[in-house]
Amino acid sequence: MSQGKSNSLLPLLLSLLATLGLLGIGVVLVLRLINNGDIIGNGSLNLGTEGQSTFTQVKNVPSGLFNYGGSTTWAPIRRDVDPLLQVAWPNFRLRYVDPPTGTPGSGSGIRMLLNNQLSFSQSSRPLKDEELAKAATQGVKLTAIPVAIDGLAIAVNPRLGIPGLTVQEIVDIYTGQITNWQQVGGPSLKITLFSRRPEDGGTVEYFIQEVLGQQPMSSTVVMVRDTTNGLRRVAATLGGIYYASAPEVVGQCTIRPLPLGRQKDEYVPPYQEPYVPPERCPQQRNQLNHRAFQDGTYPITRRLFVIIKEDNSLDAKAGRAYADLLLTDQGQAAIEKAGFVRLR
Repeated sequence: MSQGKSNSLLPLLLSLLATLGLLGIGVVLVLRLINNGDIIGNGSLNLGTEGQSTFTQVKNVPSGLFNYGGSTTWAPIRRDVDPLLQVAWPNFRLRYVDPPTGTPGSGSGIRMLLNNQLSFSQSSRPLKDEELAKAATQGVKLTAIPVAIDGLAIAVNPRLGIPGLTVQEIVDIYTGQITNWQQVGGPSLKITLFSRRPEDGGTVEYFIQEVLGQQPMSSTVVMVRDTTNGLRRVAATLGGIYYASAPEVVGQCTIRPLPLGRQKDEYVPPYQEPYVPPERCPQQRNQLNHRAFQDGTYPITRRLFVIIKEDNSLDAKAGRAYADLLLTDQGQAAIEKAGFVRLR
């Protein structure tokens, strides 16, 4: 090979070597990010405020397989957030468990926790005095750790022409004092009430205790198995009404989430305005009104809790670690993306 040819090939060889070197460095960086849990399942980079995964900054995350369960309101978190925890901490394995009999809910989850069937449970309501008392008879103390904010939304048929309801009108409707939509400014039409059974979950218990003030629901209430069935019944019934966790209601195409107010004509929607009507759904969907839930202008909000036993068991450490993970910057951002309101 001539000297001239050697000189012309040298820059090409150096450029090739530099490119291969950069590729090698890139591969190493990607592998490190995967190992640290900074690259999540959809391939996007999920970083904390300082450019590092805040999931991996949580201390004392135990290894093992841990059973959990409880509130059906938590389903979006179990679906969208918990897999991210598994990527960051692959040895912290979570397994959802339904109750052996009956339907899942906050109450059944707490019962299963006290019966040593769960490591920790998820609740959409605070602990009851009787649950604390039962734990005390076992020599155990239960703790409820708040991790997110949720709101209750009222679903009606989209063809029902009313601008909104006050909280007191909801109380009067569900206790049977208001029975026709004409009484609240709507058409002359019988109100058909739908609800899950009180024993089926924390949302119903919360509604009865905190919204109805422990008054019994009307005997005309039609009981449904779950929220999916309840929303379907409202969509098929012009005079129908149902309540559920806001993330389960706001984005639906077949019903209308109703604005609520503490006073007449001071209605606050559970969705971000402008309202997306059913004919534009599912190409567009209503989004949760995070600001109104967080600042309290929306009148019916609550907190979601991780329920743990306060002892030195591995299960208790798992429950505490789970709550700590959800309260990180990364966890709170994922909770918000799942449809709830961040607590921090």
